Amino acid sequence: MKAIVLEKHAPVETKPLKLTELPQPLPQENQMLVKIKCCGLCHTDIDEIEGRLKPPKLPVIPGHQIVGTVEKLTAGAKKFEIGDRVGITWLNSCCETCNFCKSGRENLCQNAKWTGLDVNGGYAEYDWQTK
Repeated sequence: MKAIVLEKHAPVETKPLKLTELPQPLPQENQMLVKIKCCGLCHTDIDEIEGRLKPPKLPVIPGHQIVGTVEKLTAGAKKFEIGDRVGITWLNSCCETCNFCKSGRENLCQNAKWTGLDVNGGYAEYDWQTK
C-alpha cells in the first residue's frame, strides 16, 4: 500500500514526509481493516512532524482525522459490518480500567494510545482499528 511516512523530525517546509510503499496492515483478533478514503491535516500532525510532539518510535504514519470503509473484520470485531463508513479519531485505545476510562474520560488515560503517534495513522491507503 502507499503511505506517507515520517522518518525524522524536521520543519514542514523541508518536506520531511516521504511517500513510500509498505505492506498492507494485517488486523489481529478484535480488529478491523479500514480502506481510507480521506484524512485531514491537524495542527497536532504538524507538531509531530516538526518534533514538538514526539512519537515513541520512528518511522510512523501520521494522521488521525480519518474517514474510510470497513474492508475486513476479524474474530471479535462485531460493532461494524463490511462496507460501513467509519471515522477514526485521535484516541486509538485506552486501558478501560482506570478511573478516567470508567468515568468516560478516556482521553486522560495514562495508558492511552494515539492514532498517528503511537500507532500508524491515516496518511495511507489502509489502517487497522480495534473494535
